Amino acid sequence: MRWAVKQATMLLLLLATPALGADPAPRDQLAGLFIQGCLPFTGNPGALRAWAAERQLQPLPDAATKAFLLKAPGRAFDASAGETKLVLASSDDGICSAITDKATTGDIAQALEAGLKQAGAAFRLAIERDDTGDHAIHYREYLATRNGRSWRILAATVNDPAGGRAMLTGAPE
Repeated sequence: MRWAVKQATMLLLLLATPALGADPAPRDQLAGLFIQGCLPFTGNPGALRAWAAERQLQPLPDAATKAFLLKAPGRAFDASAGETKLVLASSDDGICSAITDKATTGDIAQALEAGLKQAGAAFRLAIERDDTGDHAIHYREYLATRNGRSWRILAATVNDPAGGRAMLTGAPE
């Protein structure tokens, strides 16, 4: 487990390293946060919350936490970096999400898939579709495995070429 955490930490540093002084793109920061902060701890909210505390991620107020978790019990943390707003949400049932306010569907898919490859995870796209009730939301669902662990990963993005909110959610498979 420590090896996986170290590998994920190195990946986040690689993804978050600015190129030529530029801030890393929100998509890369979101994918890095998800791969470092969610995948190793999906199914273990206590470990995720300890990890967040070690990194001094600030807990969000109760009202914001309830909004990010759709009123499910859990905790949410501000993981913003530079100009990029980021939230790490941990529900008590072990599901974890990384959320940002500005990204596009294609960018998120590309960054997530590149991050999973770098982390040594095998994955496949299982489903891609628009939300049946709200066509403004697009879903890509992946099945992924690494080191004997399996996850179901949902990428939810806004159907707008200009981008919008994006969320990566992991659940143990």
